[in-house]
Amino acid sequence: MFLPILHLVLHILVPGIAAYLGFKKEWFRAWLIMCLTMLVDLDHLMAAPVYDPNRCGIGFHPLHTSPAIGAYFLMLLVPKIRIIGIGLLLHMGLDYIDCIW
Repeated sequence: MFLPILHLVLHILVPGIAAYLGFKKEWFRAWLIMCLTMLVDLDHLMAAPVYDPNRCGIGFHPLHTSPAIGAYFLMLLVPKIRIIGIGLLLHMGLDYIDCIW
């Protein structure tokens, strides 16, 4: 029960830290955008069961696959969507930590 709660807290806290360190003048906007990248988890609705604590989402859910993650890296090259790319990559990194746990 502790790890799922920690996972959710990290999905709010880590983007906040990244936004503060990387976008000081507009940290709140950057944090909000990065938090909105959690909508990428809507692809979990395509799985049965929707939540399985023993399943690694990386490579399983469509928006958590290598091609998708590659696209998120490419987003870093486009200034107007860089914050979205950062948020998505942070999200994938945090989801990968779940795979290790």
